[in-house]
Amino acid sequence: MKKYLAFAIVLALFSCEGKKEIELPKANKTIVADVQEHSPIYIFFKTKGKDTIADVNRKNSIVSTNWIFNIDKRLPLRLVVPELIKLQAKKDGSMHKNEAAENYFSYANDMKKTMAFLPFTRVKYILGKPKSGTIVYFSKNNKVWVDTAEVSKDSLERYLNKLPDYKYHTINFCFDKNDSYNNYIKNVILIRDLEIESVKPEEFVY
Repeated sequence: MKKYLAFAIVLALFSCEGKKEIELPKANKTIVADVQEHSPIYIFFKTKGKDTIADVNRKNSIVSTNWIFNIDKRLPLRLVVPELIKLQAKKDGSMHKNEAAENYFSYANDMKKTMAFLPFTRVKYILGKPKSGTIVYFSKNNKVWVDTAEVSKDSLERYLNKLPDYKYHTINFCFDKNDSYNNYIKNVILIRDLEIESVKPEEFVY
């Protein structure tokens, strides 16, 4: 799993329907380098006429193992997140669930030319805006807004740490539903690198 696949960052699945491919997201940092005892979940990019479809394949998933989500980077979050919510619920609701098993996103470390993994087991996805608190919004055009202020990604940590206490302790990370899954992975890795306190295990998509 660590090896780069033909440098094209493409995962291939062979089935009775023929060969299907997934273009993995890219980032320049590895969060987790290897995952043992795992089962794959595939979410393919598919088109039907003018519509884009998230085509899910979880035939080989075993509830008691770690799950690796291999998701095509071209898919928009509005199609990916509802599937994540359903799959998380299925695993959490299973009587065979292993409490130690984790969920991971797969992506490619573009600098090291290796596979990498991003844990998200305890993340709760919410389709809609937060009802209160400070909003940190990652837009489709690669901009970041903290409430009504545009903030560069390089200065985001400093900006958040200077917020008044009542704003700092109610930070909500939010994402544009029309942004790509590729950008989402990069933004989540950025968030994980922020040295801020008490990050909620919730993410809002709208």
